[in-house]
Amino acid sequence: MSPTRSRQQNNRTSRQIRGPQSALTDFLASHNISANQIRLDADARRRAAEQENGASSSSNQQQVAEDEVGESSTVTTSVAVTTRISRRQKDQKVIDKIKASKTYQKRKRNAGEDDADDDLLDTLLLERAPLPGQMDNCANCGKRFTVTAYSHNHPDGGLLCSPCGKEMDKDAPPKKKPVKRAATGPVGRRRQIQSKILDGTFQLGAKSLMTLCIETLAKNIDLAEDLGDLPQPVIDKIARKLSKHRLLNPTTLSLFLQPTTDEVCIYDGAKLSADDYVRIFQTVPGLKRLKARNAIHFKDEVMDFLVSRKTELEDLYLHGSNLIAEEKWLEFLQKKGKSLRSLRVYWTDKHFGDSALAALPSSCPSLVRLKACHNQKITGEGIKHLAQLHHLKHLSIDLRNHVHSDVYVNLLSSIGPNLETFSITREIDLDNTVLDAIHSHCRSLQKLRITDSEVMTDEGFARLFTNWENKRLLFVDLQKCRQVDSANPRQNPDNIGLCDNGFKALMAHSGGKIQHLNVHGCRHISAKAFEEVFPSDGKKVYPELKNLEISFCEEVTDFIVGSIFKCCPNLRELNVFGCMKVKSVRVPKGKILVGVPNALGMVIEGVDDDEE
Repeated sequence: MSPTRSRQQNNRTSRQIRGPQSALTDFLASHNISANQIRLDADARRRAAEQENGASSSSNQQQVAEDEVGESSTVTTSVAVTTRISRRQKDQKVIDKIKASKTYQKRKRNAGEDDADDDLLDTLLLERAPLPGQMDNCANCGKRFTVTAYSHNHPDGGLLCSPCGKEMDKDAPPKKKPVKRAATGPVGRRRQIQSKILDGTFQLGAKSLMTLCIETLAKNIDLAEDLGDLPQPVIDKIARKLSKHRLLNPTTLSLFLQPTTDEVCIYDGAKLSADDYVRIFQTVPGLKRLKARNAIHFKDEVMDFLVSRKTELEDLYLHGSNLIAEEKWLEFLQKKGKSLRSLRVYWTDKHFGDSALAALPSSCPSLVRLKACHNQKITGEGIKHLAQLHHLKHLSIDLRNHVHSDVYVNLLSSIGPNLETFSITREIDLDNTVLDAIHSHCRSLQKLRITDSEVMTDEGFARLFTNWENKRLLFVDLQKCRQVDSANPRQNPDNIGLCDNGFKALMAHSGGKIQHLNVHGCRHISAKAFEEVFPSDGKKVYPELKNLEISFCEEVTDFIVGSIFKCCPNLRELNVFGCMKVKSVRVPKGKILVGVPNALGMVIEGVDDDEE
């Protein structure tokens, strides 16, 4: 044989070209298990059994088959055990890594309980599971498979292959299929739209980009670490959104506490403790304006800390802080009142009374705005002291004690010329002398609210708005100024409340500039007066009127509502609750009619053009 031919044969022998291998062979090789060695061991045991027992060939074959089955099950069991051990080791490494991450620490703080750690780790482990299209080992049988979106989770962790997943589905109880909503368009969202309209947050058309961003942030507020240098109006909208969904807590409060800001607005402080309010003054040393609603834990200790700091508040708004003693209020006004320009106090029960109002003239000489609502301790004696606040421009009072009309007459004669806002609510015994005092002394009013009066007459309202030297009003609220007589509810011989003459005088005086008008419950305004104020030919136009409340005015009809839309081109919302004669109205495009008593629902969104 020639050397060249022998060299070619040696090369063929050394190449050892092999065919394709099965998936099982690759899997066993990846776990250091030799299929050839398993086969050799089985053959050796088979030969030993034949030589030792000398049994028949059929019995030998049966024994060999049993050995092969036992060996394969042993191998499968060992593979599954090895896979689970390696998976457990990998999961432990992943768990250690998760516990050291910022996401785990933040979610653990929000959970607030040690028992929730296991659920939190399971959630985070699921987030780190292989994605569809990647390869993984089955947690049950150990096979290698491709992960899909339909891969099942193993109770002990990991994913299952398709056969194991089907077996688990057989043992699991049947799942209830979710009921699909009918695709009915806006009808299915009627309740949500109605809720937004009543909240005053509904808007026609698509949402702005800023609104969408704020909603997305509210849904993922746990992932936010800082709001950055956003403008104050945007921060205020974020605070309102979080408070609406009850997401404002000690953790999210930190987002609004910046050392450089001068305003903090809390619209739902029910989840905040006294230490959180103290932290506000610690973190924001230059705080000028503080607004806290549902601040039930704003207590004496918080007021003591505020008095001890160098913080000079200009605007203080407290709602529901009924655990502050009256002595602490007096101490605060005496030590911090010089810089105070606005003080608004709501729901303080019996801890903010006449003594606090008596201290205002000397302690708060620069006070411009005062609002005391739902208070049980303020009486007419405290109201008398407000006559000495000569810089006061905005006054709103909602008390639970009766105050005589003469007290308000003397108050208006002293501070009336500078007043821009005068609001007296739920004072049923106010009479025409207060209206005459407003007519005589007020020259700068922009907002007027007098509600629930059962003594004022239509003649008094007509005198108020006739030849009044005050500039045109922007906001008028005269709701429920009407006669209350259960025996004869529709008869009003003395013209008590706002009737025809007063309503016509009001619109003649302020109709050109008025933006908000509320005559809710003034049921003695006749249909003739409405038709005269809002003529059907549209000759009288009220260009600035945007919100009109005429609920429970029984004489309002479809014709009057249509005339209102013609005379108010910029009207956004019209409320007609309790107007049973309103049945089918063609609403112009872009307008909202609320309270229609028919089967269409409480809201009708206009689809017709204004010209039609």
